[in-house]
Amino acid sequence: MWQVVTPKIGLTLLFWGSVLQYTAVMTSVLVVSESEGFYKFLKNVAIGPAIDVSFHPWVIGVENIPAEGAAILASNHLSFSDSIFLPVKVPRKITFLAKSEYFTGTGVKGKVTAAFFKGAGQVPVDRAGGRSASTAAIDTGVRILNEGNLLGIYPEGTRSPDGKLYRGKTGVARMALEARVPVIPIAMINTDKVQPIGRARPNFNVDVGIRIGKPLDFSRYYGMEDDRFVLRSLTDEIMYKIMELSGQEYVDMYASRAKAKKTDS
Repeated sequence: MWQVVTPKIGLTLLFWGSVLQYTAVMTSVLVVSESEGFYKFLKNVAIGPAIDVSFHPWVIGVENIPAEGAAILASNHLSFSDSIFLPVKVPRKITFLAKSEYFTGTGVKGKVTAAFFKGAGQVPVDRAGGRSASTAAIDTGVRILNEGNLLGIYPEGTRSPDGKLYRGKTGVARMALEARVPVIPIAMINTDKVQPIGRARPNFNVDVGIRIGKPLDFSRYYGMEDDRFVLRSLTDEIMYKIMELSGQEYVDMYASRAKAKKTDS
């Protein structure tokens, strides 16, 4: 029998990582881990209501999300929970590129983790680095866009180590030009305060919000996806729009480098 999970208990499961065990039950009953139905179940039943009741996240500019057709949703990245709050508040399904390790685990836990991420609209990519890995990620993103889907991307490449906005990687611009789709800038607000590093339980007294900007049209640059100066310029324009929406301080340095410097010091 199903046991009713209250919203805050559900969120605690989610943020503690116990959602894996919870998902194991759902997956075994629904057997639709790779289907649209499982995504809707997570959004509308298992996770969405708990998010809404516990955090009341607000959203501005949802009308900027196209009702149909492909687009890139380019967002700042403050917390792992960005990939939870954003899909809950956007009407259409969002596909994110996730590191391949989430899909290759062994044993029951590994299989459940893979089922969860597939059902939640994640697609595996190799983030080990290097030109071949970057090319594979871009090719995967373009394929998703060519199928008419919304693709969620964090141009910074990793979570911000200190709440500031860091330099974007040019893969977002290359995908936009290759797939010939608009880029919609998005700002996640205060998600880093929901469960800061080192905090065991989520903080429910956080004003979580999402600002969605107007689509950026780069059609004048179509056919120039191999021009690195164009890619850099477009990426900087995307990051500037995200900065305007988020109000974050901008740092002209990759977040990964900032993390490395922080570790070295």
